[in-house]
Amino acid sequence: MEKVVISCFHDLEKLVGQSLGVSGDHRITQEQINQFANATLDHQWIHTQPERAQAESPFKSTIAHGYLTLSLLPYLWDQIVQVENLKLMVNYGIESLKFNQPVLVDSIVRLRAGVVSAVNLRGTIKAQIHVTLEIEGSKKSAFDADVVFLYIFNE
Repeated sequence: MEKVVISCFHDLEKLVGQSLGVSGDHRITQEQINQFANATLDHQWIHTQPERAQAESPFKSTIAHGYLTLSLLPYLWDQIVQVENLKLMVNYGIESLKFNQPVLVDSIVRLRAGVVSAVNLRGTIKAQIHVTLEIEGSKKSAFDADVVFLYIFNE
């Protein structure tokens, strides 16, 4: 898939109300879950103990941390959009985040994104992007959210 190229406010403004596309697929592995647990000090057994999860969890498998799935956003977003002529980009916030269902280990996920709004605040562009993390083979997404980025483009 070809990336959407954004190099100024007007490029982004033209995309309001439109889908930007879908990222490539990403498999959530137990190794990735374990590394995230180590980085965040969240070693709850439902994430890190496959044998116990198989025996005791209602999911019969370990699941990815919700925040692990959310942390994939920059990686997957970069597969959809190429922002050029950029001086600075800041993650500004997340609105309406809802984790809809757990992501089982070895699931394949992908990000779907669309532009909700783009506002020029005296040279700082505030972009609200609706994102959905889809799980292959599931009708229900892992999460839905509106993320807000601040972009400052070069003159």
